Amino acid sequence: MSNKKRVRRVTDRDVQRLTSNRKTLQPKSENQRDYIVSMVENDITVCTGPAGSGKSSVAVGLACDWLLNNKVERIIIARPAIEAGRGLGFLPGNKDEKIEPYLMPVLEEINQYIGKNLADNYRGQGIIELCPLEYMRGRNFHHCFMILDEAQNATYEQIKMFLTRIGMHSRAVVNGDLDQSDLPYNMRDGLLNVMNRLEDLRGVGLCELDASDIVRNPIIGRLLERLKQDR
Repeated sequence: MSNKKRVRRVTDRDVQRLTSNRKTLQPKSENQRDYIVSMVENDITVCTGPAGSGKSSVAVGLACDWLLNNKVERIIIARPAIEAGRGLGFLPGNKDEKIEPYLMPVLEEINQYIGKNLADNYRGQGIIELCPLEYMRGRNFHHCFMILDEAQNATYEQIKMFLTRIGMHSRAVVNGDLDQSDLPYNMRDGLLNVMNRLEDLRGVGLCELDASDIVRNPIIGRLLERLKQDR
């Protein structure tokens, strides 16, 4: 007899009830508005900007809106797992348990947009999937909203691999902060290299957020500007 926990599929009435108090997507700046337009109009959007500028939150908000309105069937979240020099193999647990600490900021955003109960249910059904970047090779994602978060910590080849996983009727978003990479110095040009090569390519939008878009504590913007000057 299987001990696997059975996930109850939610009904349309469940979704309406569970999302009645959810956070809604509202751009807080012109740059964030342009970011949303790019994701709507392009198959692929690459967005850079400092911490707190809304790179992840805006992408997750649109992904959740599209999922709830049946514009996509699944949300795929990927993030490089290289922080502190430790790969997935050093962490205990299965694939989801290994990747979850790295994706906690994105999961918290998803919980705000659709509620934790619905998010947990969707994860149980595979409608929301946390996919380690290293495990994506060979897969294709149709009718999906794909997000590669913290892409400054991915190599050029990894970002290329992620983008070529995009299937039919899908959107792919790559975001990162070019000033906060944990990679060795000789490997830090992946995201910038991708952006340079994709410039003016039809179906691809490039967006840049800055300190004026930061919606966290205002001191973060001043702090980042000062630290950048001192480098």
